[in-house]
Parts: sequence; structure tokens; C-alpha cells
Amino acid sequence: MRERLIPLVGAAAVITVVLVGLGGAQAPPSASETAVPKTSWGEPDLQGLWTDEYQTPLQRPAKFAGKEFLTDAERAALDRERAVMPGLEKRAERGSERDVAGAYNSDIFTTRRHTGRRTSLIIDPPDGRLPPFTPAVEKRNAELRQFYLGTIEATTTCKDKRRGCEGGTYAATAPRRDAPHPYYPTGGGFPVASGGGYINRSDGPEDRGLSERCLGATLPDFGGATGNVRAIVQTPGTVSIFYDTGQGQGWHRVIPVNGSPHLPPSIRLWWGDSRGRWEGDTLVVDVTNFSRRTDFQKSRENLHLVERWRRTSPATLEYTVTMDDPTTWTKPWTVQQEYTKQGDQYNRVYKEPRCHEGNFGMVGLLSGERAIEKAYAEGKGPHPAMINSVTPTNAALDDEDLDDLGGV
Repeated sequence: MRERLIPLVGAAAVITVVLVGLGGAQAPPSASETAVPKTSWGEPDLQGLWTDEYQTPLQRPAKFAGKEFLTDAERAALDRERAVMPGLEKRAERGSERDVAGAYNSDIFTTRRHTGRRTSLIIDPPDGRLPPFTPAVEKRNAELRQFYLGTIEATTTCKDKRRGCEGGTYAATAPRRDAPHPYYPTGGGFPVASGGGYINRSDGPEDRGLSERCLGATLPDFGGATGNVRAIVQTPGTVSIFYDTGQGQGWHRVIPVNGSPHLPPSIRLWWGDSRGRWEGDTLVVDVTNFSRRTDFQKSRENLHLVERWRRTSPATLEYTVTMDDPTTWTKPWTVQQEYTKQGDQYNRVYKEPRCHEGNFGMVGLLSGERAIEKAYAEGKGPHPAMINSVTPTNAALDDEDLDDLGGV
């Protein structure tokens, strides 16, 4: 397999790379290399194009339990191991649903970065794992999971007990496929045992969840497998951030840093209401007023964020964020990332979000579902409930193909 290095330009659709070993030790930085620049009006200068160059899972994998950091030798070994994994592309039986899922073009949509030093982005709790969900969210997750399973139980996914039907059973019909959704359908990622919101139905756009509707960008945004560049621009009293993340789902954020209060609680925004202040060299941003239709790790309108952005050197930016929602998690939790500054010429011009090239993909998806229904009505095809339209893109993968560090 040919080796290719990851380019340090984080467009929303980036080229998959095969990893190579990590470099050796470097000399300690000089004073000029650690001095934090200031703006012309005297505030810490956070401006630039910033990206996380390393792959670090949100939660610590079980095989790294009790281990916060990896050695250079361990990282190099993991790079070699991950370089030969198939990504999302692994073909199955020709013409099957798993074949289509296994043909997902990870060369276009995802990237695989070098293994990071830390074993999880979560730094608190110390075990690097999400806190337990509250009983109410556990109940909602279970209901969503059962609803999803009830829409695919007549498909070959459950008949052959394949990935995507964990915990489900096969049945000749799927009566829940036509039932109303028990909650607002955010999707929440590929169907997994802990919940998931996708359903095997395409009566309208909302059946497809937020990601397929080009509404999957979230705050906080930790990057992931589909690009993660942040463009920061400052003026007196304001910090502006453009997130070039996801599959063409980039978005723009304006943070007032002028002492103004939060919006009234009755006003709800997709990415919440951000209000910033300076504490020494750190920009502290308080975020509230999320919409009930957003979904971040199962948290919705009660999500509360406290972000800390700190320039640690001319080339590095530290981002620390604490998530709190007592209706979702049993206690707050904290993530930390370190971003590296790119050259100012890279990605300096941004385009409008181009998910599905204007989301014409949604038109095709709904039209395809109508064609399946028409064929069945004419006796030319199977019942629509027998076709799995939400087969996860890793359905063709075996357990050993999955990347513990994320991205697949």
C-alpha cells in the first residue's frame, strides 16, 4: 500500500491518508517560540487557521484503561496498525445492502490522522469516559433503539444478524416502520446499541435525521474523521470563528466579548447563545440557550458550555470545554484539545457549506424511496420494509476492521 502524508489543509472533504511513523524528540522551544502575540488593541491574539493534527478518541478505549498517555513507540506502532485498516471501504456480496454500505468513499469524506499522545479527549472524569446518563436519558435511548430496530426487523440486516441489528430480532413485517417518531428525529449518528435516531423510512426529510439534512454540525465541535479547521478573526469586542468541519457542514459563529448579557431563555439558537470575556490570556465563553432540536451526545436544550481558548505559543492554541446538563449526565465532563496554526495562505477563502452539493442528495433519496414503493405496488419489487435504507456505512466491516481511535 502506498504511503501518503496528510495535508495540513482541513477542507470539509479531505483525502484519506495512510499513516507513517512519528518523528523523534525535538529541542525545547526558545522564549521567542513561546511568546503569546497580542492584537493591536492589546488583547491576546487568537487569530489564525487552527487544526488538530492528531487522532484522539473522545472516550478512552477499554484497551487503554488507566493509561492517559501513549509513548512515542506505542504511537508509532498504532500508526502502522491503523495504516492498513480498510477504513469504511470494504465490499461485501455484490448487489447487497452491505455491498453498498461497504463502498462508502472514505477517500473523499474522511481522513485518518497520526495517533495522538493522549488516549482520550476527555480529561475529566479521569477515566476518560463520559459520565453515566441520567435515568431519563437512558429511557429515551432505549425507546429510540427499540423504535429503530422495529423499523428494520423485516430486512436482511436482522435476518442475517449483521451489524446494525444488535439486540434486534427478525420478523416478517415491520409495523413500527409507519409509526410516528417518539422524539424529534435528530439521528444522533449511525444506529448503535446505546440509542440512535435514524429510522428505516423516508416519508420526508425529517425521517433522515440531522446529518443527512446537512444540519449535523454541533457545538462543541471536536473535529473527527471529516476535517477540523477553525478560522478565528478578532475585532475589539468580538471574536469570530468559522468551523470548516463535517462533510460540507461548515458554519460561522460570532462571540460578543463586550459584557452583554445572554439572550432571554425563550430565544433558542441552533448553536446556542455565546457570551465571552477575557480572564488574563484566556478567552472564556459561556454558551446557553440551545434549541431542543439540536443533539450533542444526547444533550439538547439544557446543554451548558464553558469554553476556554488560550494561545500557548505562536503556533499552538489550547481549547478546553466543560459540558454540563444535569438532565442528561450525572455530572459535568471536560474535553481538551491542542490546535496547531497553519500557514495563513491555506484555506483563507471559505465557501458556503456545500453538504450534498446543495442537498440534492436528499431529493434523490426521497425520490428513490418513492420508486421502491411504486415498484412494489406494481408487483416488480419487494415490500419497502424489507429494504434497509439506514444500513450503517461500517456494516460490511468486521470487528477487527474498526479503528479504536475513531473515524470508522
